[in-house]
Amino acid sequence: MDSLTSLRYRHGKSDPDVPVDVDYEIEQHLNDPNWDISSRTTVDTLELGEKKKAYNSDDDATSMASSREVGDLDDDSPYPEVRAAVPNTDDPSIPVNTFRVWFLGTIVTILLSGMNQFFGMRYPSVFITGLVAQLVSLPAGKFMEWALPTKVFNVGGVTFSFNPGPFNVKEHVLITVMANVVAGGAYATDVIAVQRMYFNQNWGASYQLLLVISSQMLGFAFAGLTRRFLVWPASMLWPGALVNASLFSTLHKAWGTVDKRHMSREKFFLCALGAGFVWYFLPGYLFTALSIFNWVCWIAPNNIVVNQVFGYSTGLGMGFITFDWAMIAYIGSPLVTPWWAEVNIFAAVVLVYWIAVPIIYYKNVFFSKFMPISAAASFDNTGNEYDPLQIIVDGEFDVDAYRAYSPIFIPATFAVSYGMGFATLTSIFTHTFLWYRRDIVRQFRSSLRDHKDVHARLMMSYKEVPGWWYGILGGIAMIFAIITVEVWDTKLPVWGLVFAILIAGLYMIPSGMLQAITNQTISLNILAEVIVGYVLPGRPIAMMLFKTYCFFTVSQGTGFISDMKLGHYMKIPPRAMFWAQTLSTLVSCFVVVGVQAWQFENIDGFCTPDQPNGFTCPSLSVFVSAAMIWGGIGPQRTFSVGQLYSPLLWFFLIGLLAPIPFYFAAKRWPRSPFRYVNLPVFFTGVGAMPPATGINFSSWFFTGFIFQYYMRRKHFRWWIRYNYILSAAMDSAVGLALIIIFFALQYPKGGVNLNWWGNTVWQNTLDSMGAPFYTLQPNETFGPTTVRSLLPVLREVRLTFSFSQWS
Repeated sequence: MDSLTSLRYRHGKSDPDVPVDVDYEIEQHLNDPNWDISSRTTVDTLELGEKKKAYNSDDDATSMASSREVGDLDDDSPYPEVRAAVPNTDDPSIPVNTFRVWFLGTIVTILLSGMNQFFGMRYPSVFITGLVAQLVSLPAGKFMEWALPTKVFNVGGVTFSFNPGPFNVKEHVLITVMANVVAGGAYATDVIAVQRMYFNQNWGASYQLLLVISSQMLGFAFAGLTRRFLVWPASMLWPGALVNASLFSTLHKAWGTVDKRHMSREKFFLCALGAGFVWYFLPGYLFTALSIFNWVCWIAPNNIVVNQVFGYSTGLGMGFITFDWAMIAYIGSPLVTPWWAEVNIFAAVVLVYWIAVPIIYYKNVFFSKFMPISAAASFDNTGNEYDPLQIIVDGEFDVDAYRAYSPIFIPATFAVSYGMGFATLTSIFTHTFLWYRRDIVRQFRSSLRDHKDVHARLMMSYKEVPGWWYGILGGIAMIFAIITVEVWDTKLPVWGLVFAILIAGLYMIPSGMLQAITNQTISLNILAEVIVGYVLPGRPIAMMLFKTYCFFTVSQGTGFISDMKLGHYMKIPPRAMFWAQTLSTLVSCFVVVGVQAWQFENIDGFCTPDQPNGFTCPSLSVFVSAAMIWGGIGPQRTFSVGQLYSPLLWFFLIGLLAPIPFYFAAKRWPRSPFRYVNLPVFFTGVGAMPPATGINFSSWFFTGFIFQYYMRRKHFRWWIRYNYILSAAMDSAVGLALIIIFFALQYPKGGVNLNWWGNTVWQNTLDSMGAPFYTLQPNETFGPTTVRSLLPVLREVRLTFSFSQWS
């Protein structure tokens, strides 16, 4: 069905001479920032009914929508997005549960989870996405189709073959799902690392495996138990799954075709992979200043203001130039994120971090001048990193030791990041209510009595997974979790564990529906921290575990559901999907625990600030700081009214109110840029800072401008053919080069270190050393001890707060 016919169907108009109500259609698409209503071509197409094609039908799976005969929508999805990306036919005889799937899927699971765990502890790191596996597994599967014998074996009446025929799209989907499940890693490994690094707790492999397996599998169990609401209804779109489905159709349609006008996608991928691999040896090993290209700091290495403003390590990173893809893609590939979202995120960097943060810092708000302007660590009143062992005794907070040691201080960017997180929690509700309240109500009602669309009817050819399978899986995970918190001295009572899981269960369906309908997510990270900080004060280990079982269960569960929806769209038998997700998750648990243990035992200086190969574990500083602020010292001593960081609570109100004017402005001027302003994206998109700095965002934004704005508009055929493949090739190239550099050049026998200007110039700066604006003398301290000693500082910065004694 073409787009105009689809619109007429929505308006109830079957007469082709009756014009479409363009103004009504524009109003309906106000909620979709990816629909360019400002384009005159778009409006002309709607008004005149012209079928204008922006690119060749061979270049994208969306051509399927326009090529279908006009007919009853009962034979297809009622949603044009789904019709454009997903075929409405199926062949149940296609083999899915094959040797190729399990062989390639297992290899992908081990490599992807291991590499992401390994490089996740490095700065700059590289994240290998499931998209890489999706692209690489196709030629690998085709090679196995060519190489494996086709002989059929009969074992006990069961026949099977290593090569049952052509490598098909369903095998490809199942392998990609196994990669998607493990690509994000295991959140619980950060808990293990923090315990080892900051609390001297190494409780062995049994504890680590039980913690990781239980936290991973609980999310899967929740996903399976809620699939009736989040997977089966046609109204649960899951836009991310649509992107994958479209790419699958494109890849399999293009495989084996010869187009003399274009380089094949496979050849382009290999060329980009080779070029990226060779290039990375420069910024990654031979000339590392090309990565930390803060050339202004090289000119004035001892000028503190210059280093804090332009520094790439502990500065604000005001610049756009780096020659390292790992730096550019540190917060995610700029070739994947939509341009309008990139603009929202970079606007937050400029307004909040490049304008507001310097004002806060140089006015010495929160005693910021005694710390680096940007760092992921927390500090004591001597300017040194906060030592958790000083105030934690036997896993619990000791208030007397705290009073004798120091209050906790966090750098300006870290403090603002908490404020942005608070604003996210409220803005997501306001934004969703204003823009999607009618959609959510309508689609929630339809999800409860949704008639089966064509995809649901086609899936009836396969045996469904019984609910008790997921129930047993969840029960086993729950038993593992109880053993974890009870056998070891975690300070988390069983009722606290149950409370965390109940919160996760409460948010699972609303969070999943919101993401499925609007592509917006609710992060329970800060919410979990606040709750456990007040419910179980003074227990940092308990806090980390509570957050893991609460926040990560929902996050992991929605990831599983997205893949289930992809399997639903691509007609993967549910039981094959169940075993693929279960086994890949289980294998990855052993892999990530093993890789992390190897790193601790074999990498000298692992997770220390001066680790020579970049394995500084930047995310752990944020993690342990959160553990101390919320689980150790407690929010009542840091964020409650009257405490040092209580002004950040205003961000809750800011987030609640900020989306309102932009919503009404977009309604008043629907063709204006106001419709692209998304405050939840604005607030949450900069969540990686710190440990990320401005250069990670600015170089990401600049690269996004080239590909997501210029190339997409000026060279759309090239963009649709090669853009995502280029992203996957660059990610793969950096990952492969990092492995070779580390294991062949840096690790064996102490490594080969190139000590020359190009590798040291960026290290000999105040930015690299993390210097504060004010340097304290020995035995000198800063910050409040009583109300009286704090007041002069407040007068100096012209702020009026009400403070109580910090202890």
